[in-house]
Formats: sequence, structure tokens, C-alpha cells
Amino acid sequence: MTATPDLRSHRPASADLLRSVFRQHAAGVAVITTQGPRGPVGFTATSLASVSAEPPVVSFGVGTGASSWPALSEAEHVGVHILGEHQQGLAATFARSGADRFGKPTRWREGPEGVPVLDGVLAWLVCRVTARVPAGDHRIVLAEAALGDDSGAGLPLLYHQGRYNGLRDR
Repeated sequence: MTATPDLRSHRPASADLLRSVFRQHAAGVAVITTQGPRGPVGFTATSLASVSAEPPVVSFGVGTGASSWPALSEAEHVGVHILGEHQQGLAATFARSGADRFGKPTRWREGPEGVPVLDGVLAWLVCRVTARVPAGDHRIVLAEAALGDDSGAGLPLLYHQGRYNGLRDR
């Protein structure tokens, strides 16, 4: 029988505690893209989740203070890209504030519905945005997958303890 923890000895929940706890959670790395009024925008996401198989719906979170939020707040379609372990640089570029995310060395093309599609990813989807749900300083975007490609080869990129990693047990 395990002892019941004394909750009084623990820290109150805060943004710092949440970040610290989630550093323990390994997450897959994705890049979300869309076409904005001034060109393509995108960001690195570790909040991607499969929500429903029928219909095929995904979700991801985006901060309302993010540079890509104005375009995403109006977008009808988004691209969802699953990164491979060889794409740490791409993940870092799309995570860095002020970076030229679609400049060299990023390779991309205009895909269906005008969505920017990144080259060399493990898989991608073009999705129709169906909802933007307020969640504190973020929005949870729900999007229905319309089409995609899962023909990329390799292992997924993970984010853990503030670093990008690959799978170790193979």
C-alpha cells in the first residue's frame, strides 16, 4: 500500500509548474502552416492530437500572441506536417520568433487549397478548420483532414526536456 502524498507540501499550479511538468512528457513534433494575407505562416507544435477517426479530425493549440495567430485565426485550411528525427533544424526554425521560416533552407511548395506543404516530412495533411476553441491565452484549433500523404520514410522527431530527440529503442 502506498502512502497518500501530503498535497500541502507541493507547489501551487502556475505557468512555470505546468511547463516543468510537461518537460517530462515526450511529444511528437509537427509544423502547422497556412497561407496568410502577406504570405505563408507556420509554427512548431507539440500539441497535435488525433481527435476523431470518423470524420478524421485533428487538434492543435496555438497562442493568441503568436506571430502566426492572425493568419490562423482567419484560415479556412491548414497544413499539418509530422517531422522526422532528421528535421531538428526545421523544427527549430519554425519555433524561433522572427525567423524567416519559409526562406532557405526550408523546402516547400504550394499545396491543395493554397496551403504551404513542407518537403521531406514523414507525413502531411491538409485540413479544413472547423472550430477555434478559446483556452486561456491559446486557441484549440479543430480541423478535419481532407487529404494528405504518409509516404515519408524515417522515425519521428520528439520533444522532451526542452530538446529535440529521436527514438532510442529501435
